[in-house]
Amino acid sequence: MIRVKSCAYIGIRAFEVNIEVDRSSGLPQLITVGLPDASVREAKERIRTAIKNSGFEIPPEKITINLAPADIKKEGATFDLPMALGILAANELIPASIFEKYFFCGELALDGSLRPFQGSLILTSHFPQSSFVLPEGCAMEAAWAKKAAIFSVRTLKEVVDFLNGKTVIEPLNPDPEAFLKESPIYPDFAEVRGQNHVKRALEIAASGRHHILLVGPPGSGKTMISKRLPSILPPPSWDEMIDLTKIKSVSEQHDGGLVLQRPFRSPHHTSSAIALTGGGSSARPGEVSLAHLGALFLDELPEFKRDVLESLRAPMEDGQITVSRAKNQITYPAHFLLIAAMNPCPCGYLGEPTRRCRCALNQIQKYQNKISGPILDRIDLQIEVPRVGSEFLTKDTHHAESSEVIRARVIRAQTIQMKRNKGKLNAQLTPNEIRKWAWPDPNGLALMETAMKNLRLSARAYFKILKIARTIADLEAEEKVAKKHVAEAIQYRGLDRMSLRAG
Repeated sequence: MIRVKSCAYIGIRAFEVNIEVDRSSGLPQLITVGLPDASVREAKERIRTAIKNSGFEIPPEKITINLAPADIKKEGATFDLPMALGILAANELIPASIFEKYFFCGELALDGSLRPFQGSLILTSHFPQSSFVLPEGCAMEAAWAKKAAIFSVRTLKEVVDFLNGKTVIEPLNPDPEAFLKESPIYPDFAEVRGQNHVKRALEIAASGRHHILLVGPPGSGKTMISKRLPSILPPPSWDEMIDLTKIKSVSEQHDGGLVLQRPFRSPHHTSSAIALTGGGSSARPGEVSLAHLGALFLDELPEFKRDVLESLRAPMEDGQITVSRAKNQITYPAHFLLIAAMNPCPCGYLGEPTRRCRCALNQIQKYQNKISGPILDRIDLQIEVPRVGSEFLTKDTHHAESSEVIRARVIRAQTIQMKRNKGKLNAQLTPNEIRKWAWPDPNGLALMETAMKNLRLSARAYFKILKIARTIADLEAEEKVAKKHVAEAIQYRGLDRMSLRAG
């Protein structure tokens, strides 16, 4: 019996698959067992033709191929290559002992060439210190897992010659510096006129990864400001790039390259709950996971369906989302910064001094009630965005801070947090950690008690204000949370102060 090592993945978790090939007397046939799906069962025809067109022969005997472990369903065409190699080894065309050194994955074309597949980085990063023989089209992505040795091949014949020592293939050694020099270009905050308090709120949100809601009339700049958030987010670290690439590689939107920048996802308000949280027949990641370590922008928040918004509760609180299916559960990371925008009423002009609101009171309440209390409670900063006056638009004396300047402060504040919080940003602090690192001085504590009574804050809102105050103190590089930090943090709970939901 011949045993060839391969691997597969479920979600972003990889597991080893042993391809066992046995030849015996009987009618010439190829039997595949081990819970294969349709694409694996169909592989026998691809394998027969690819072996023949590569100049080899299949022994005219009964060949049984087992994919172990047998209790996990095997999906996709990535087992073509190891199955073909096992058959060739059973025919004594390859020494069976060589298979212990490598993992083999790849889809075979009928002419014997190898086609790339999605998720190669997931496999190689899960098995460090291992060697992989992979198709050329996905080998470079797999090579970003630095501890694994990746051998890139184009055809089945090339793999056979390599295993027999007839050709030499050097493992790939990608240069990360060549990629990291590429700096993405974002719209700049310097282009935003006025709205200094909104830009300050976004700086705080970016520094501590706090969720933020912008409420204002049409044309006040909510979308314009939101789309400039990526320009002040710190660049991802190498490990974060690997994590982002692994998530995107299991989606259908991946081009095979390394993800170099933090994601900014902006789904349409007609999106379904599955589109946001993930799922479907293959349990792919949704928008909350594709926005991991980046930002998720929900424009026109009340226009999203109620069940879609409610599905955000768990990932906003836990930083992960579990997609359950009949036979397995897949957990994807979802540490995203939510930035949402909405009008104060259906017509958009509630509270506007220059435009009259045409909405009845019950219309306003119905519109605002589309966003439930638990969702609002999970949004750390709630900011009013008024219209910009003409004096900001007509004068040439506009001097606003650039995104580069703001980004430098954000990076400094996050560095302080990661060092003090042991790898966490302030939004991820637990109640015990808040008491340890974000507890205000006596004056700040007294102000919090007053706000708790007057604004009727929930316990969650109480701790969120303390997290925001801690981030404000970090932006000022101050060790203690003072009253001024708490006072500013309270100002960012706009809906609590306005009682907006009450109409």
